Amino acid sequence: MKWLIDAQLPRRLAIRLTELGHDAVHTRDLPRGNRSTDSDLCGIADASGSVLVSKDRDFLDSYYINKTPLQLLWVTVGNITNTELLTLFETLLPDLQQAFIHSNCIEMSSQELIIHH
Repeated sequence: MKWLIDAQLPRRLAIRLTELGHDAVHTRDLPRGNRSTDSDLCGIADASGSVLVSKDRDFLDSYYINKTPLQLLWVTVGNITNTELLTLFETLLPDLQQAFIHSNCIEMSSQELIIHH
């Protein structure tokens, strides 16, 4: 899968996903870096066929109102360490891949995956 990781999430997440065989880019690695606008990120994710991964609720609103990004993983885990986040993400990765077959908007909490329709 292809992933675009937003600025509030650690760059290590993109690195780990790449190590696991995925195509993952962090906003820091984009031409405008972490100064990329929400609109920029939606456009990049949509053009590349990437899932936009963000903690930002604005992207959920944009998904429903503007139909962009086309695929969104909204991360609502609260305050956890980066190591805990990476472990959770890696544990849930097979379930995430399966969920994106059936839905384009998934919420990942520390307890469960929530499918948005």
